[in-house]
Amino acid sequence: MKHEIPREPSDDETRNSDSPVQNRWHLGRLVAALRVSREETHSIRRDGEARRAPSREALQAILDGLTEALFPRHYGQFDLDGENIDYFVGNRLSAALDGLCDQVHRAALFIGDELTAGFRRDDAVELTRKFASQLPDVRGLIISDLRAAFVGDPAARNFPEILIGYPGMTAIIHHRLAHILHQLGARLIARLVAEIAHTRTGIDIHPGASIGSGFFIDHGTGVVIGETAIIGDNVRIYQAVTLGARHFPTDDEGHLIKGDARHPIVEDDVVIYAGATILGRITIGRGATIGGNVWVTQDVPPNSIVTQATARNKQA
Repeated sequence: MKHEIPREPSDDETRNSDSPVQNRWHLGRLVAALRVSREETHSIRRDGEARRAPSREALQAILDGLTEALFPRHYGQFDLDGENIDYFVGNRLSAALDGLCDQVHRAALFIGDELTAGFRRDDAVELTRKFASQLPDVRGLIISDLRAAFVGDPAARNFPEILIGYPGMTAIIHHRLAHILHQLGARLIARLVAEIAHTRTGIDIHPGASIGSGFFIDHGTGVVIGETAIIGDNVRIYQAVTLGARHFPTDDEGHLIKGDARHPIVEDDVVIYAGATILGRITIGRGATIGGNVWVTQDVPPNSIVTQATARNKQA
């Protein structure tokens, strides 16, 4: 008995609404329903011309270029010397800043608000120029973070190990850059930079958070730092620490108030151990130590120690 070999449907059959391929998934009906959702019942698109979204992949390359410019022998080329290192840094900066300017402009157009920083091309150029001017100071801050990690971690043997191998270091480098963009008004780009760091490290720092010098995140997985958190100098935190909001204030109509100060203030020289959850606009006083797995919703005096036992007694 002769068996026929099954054939692929022709292009005409694939396009035909009565073809088996179309009927298998009911594509005509599905596409129509998605159009109604997209254009009518669940539309989130603003009126006007459609704009291209910023590219996360491009931003990843830009971040890599900026990091290479900040630390050319660690992230760039190991064999750079006094004659070619400046050329290398200039080349990386030129490409990264050109790309950043394009992404800032694209993000502003995508949002569609003419008041957004970077909406005009000249505005994007000026914003990127201001960002670039702060890179030397940012490098100084990152060096202070690097030194804090070396002092704070007995397992750290040298600076290169920390710089290229510690997720907390990667996260803080990204945050230092994202925070400048956030302050300059490029908030969508800053948020995307923060999410790239989150994906790479498991550490979630909102770009609006203000962090002082000498900041060290040990291990880091699961750390969350909210938008309005303020962290002083020489602060050390461990994995799974949350600096979050206790509640979300609303206006008279029940809408969330955006940007309200709702995250903790952590003063200088504080240590927060693994799993601690600190919520609300409270102050952790200078030199305080927060033990592991505690829940803190009230101010902590300077130079005090909070453990699970003291936290329970205080709440009682």
